[in-house]
Amino acid sequence: MPSIRRLLPLSSFSKTFSILHASILSEGFGFGQFQRNFNATVASAESFFEDEDEIDKIRREFDAAKQSFLNIPSALKQMPKMNPEGIYVNKNLRLENIQVYGFDYDYTLAHYSANLQSLIYDLAKEHIVNELKYPESCLQFKYDPTFPIRGLYYDRQKGCLLKLDFFGSIEPDGCFFGRCKLNRDEIKEIYGTRHIGRDQVRGLVGLMDFFCFSEACLIADIVQHFVDAKLDFDASYVYQDVNHAIQHVHHSGLVHRGILIDPQRYLVKNGQVLRFLRMLREKGKKLFLLTNSPYYFVDGGMRFMLEDSSGSGDSWRELFDVVIAQANKPKFYTSEHPFRCYDIEKDTLAFSKVEAFLPDRIYYHGCLKSFLEITKWNGPEVIYFGDHLFSDLRGPSKAGWRTAAIIHELENEILIQNEDKYRFQQAKFHIIQELLGKFHATPVNCLRGEAYHTLLNELNEERQRARSVMKSMFNSSFGATFLTDTGQESAFAYNIHQYADVYTSKPENFLLYSPEAWLHVPFDIKIMPHHVKVPSGLFKT
Repeated sequence: MPSIRRLLPLSSFSKTFSILHASILSEGFGFGQFQRNFNATVASAESFFEDEDEIDKIRREFDAAKQSFLNIPSALKQMPKMNPEGIYVNKNLRLENIQVYGFDYDYTLAHYSANLQSLIYDLAKEHIVNELKYPESCLQFKYDPTFPIRGLYYDRQKGCLLKLDFFGSIEPDGCFFGRCKLNRDEIKEIYGTRHIGRDQVRGLVGLMDFFCFSEACLIADIVQHFVDAKLDFDASYVYQDVNHAIQHVHHSGLVHRGILIDPQRYLVKNGQVLRFLRMLREKGKKLFLLTNSPYYFVDGGMRFMLEDSSGSGDSWRELFDVVIAQANKPKFYTSEHPFRCYDIEKDTLAFSKVEAFLPDRIYYHGCLKSFLEITKWNGPEVIYFGDHLFSDLRGPSKAGWRTAAIIHELENEILIQNEDKYRFQQAKFHIIQELLGKFHATPVNCLRGEAYHTLLNELNEERQRARSVMKSMFNSSFGATFLTDTGQESAFAYNIHQYADVYTSKPENFLLYSPEAWLHVPFDIKIMPHHVKVPSGLFKT
């Protein structure tokens, strides 16, 4: 048995033989049974030592990888950068086939400063205290721009703010009750599992537009306040009241008036938008504006944003074939509400039926069915730009329009992903994932010894360090908007994938492309076309 002696020390070999010999004497086995038992024991012993060798091999690979982590590979620096102002494609789109361009106003044509979230937050908290009789101590709250991100979900029943991944699982470091992050055990205690699935996700509140930042922050602050004060509360009431307050400050005009009183503080001047709209007109394209905001607010904002662009502040309406305000999206896409012509001078609505869209007129309300009957604009030749995935884009995508999501955060997130520091951590993470995959694929047929557990702990710690560094580069509470801590796509990315044919950081990025361009889905796309997967092989020599 030379092969056995190579694997087994003499003491182990003698012990094995003695055990088998005793079994023959006690149970009366024949030699054939002895041979079978002996071979099985030897095979188990061989497997034990092979497993030990595999663990040692992974240990050596890990030690070598840690040495390579000391320097950023030069190959990493050579990787192409993604364009922060690029247009990213989920579904092929031939721009030469697009004859009609439609736009939302807020956070699409209108760019706002970071000050707007604080304004919305402050007005909403005042309404909650003054009108809904919440504790006056809530007036001390201040908006925290470092806390929320877009694309979170709120569980009205359990009171948790959740970041979900592409498949509906709760991000391990992305579940907050109030302002307290819950650990894995607490998540499991509340939900039973991290994977809550698509059906349960439909029962959650999706916070998908740019106004949701102040809403998410105020919900978390109120929940935390009640917890700290040891007051009983129902999480569904908190959401109901905060959402009511946020809606009130919009529908009452408080936010609109606050912006127009001090536009310099809240609005960003942008001549590139005007240049883009003019280019479309010169190419013979039809343009329409479809917004939930009232006309006076849109008019004031457009005048301010475009007033420095060749004196075009007063003539912005000439750029559009149709202007529709207070459209009540998303019901606009499913209702049969009639259009009303709006009198700018008298601030009144006409009673006559709208059978055609006339130049230089403003229209209120309406519905998609009437819009298509009047314009005769067919679905595939229309593209609509908006920032809210559900209110702006879900309806048009189901109606056959092409859709473009405007995601302002995209620009900053791509800049971060382009940094060597981020790509370095991403490559490290992939290496550790590969080693853990090999580690867990190793069948251990013996008691797992100290070397096994030590290596497992070190691999997990190294992986967690890489995850923490990547997350902190985006948002300390929830990480990146499009990505989970593991570098996989988020639930927000899933919704972008579902409802946006293309997405970009702002409409004027289309100026970088020919109006006749054919926008293709990348051939090597994983899920989101703006994500680069940094290969672990860059660290291998």
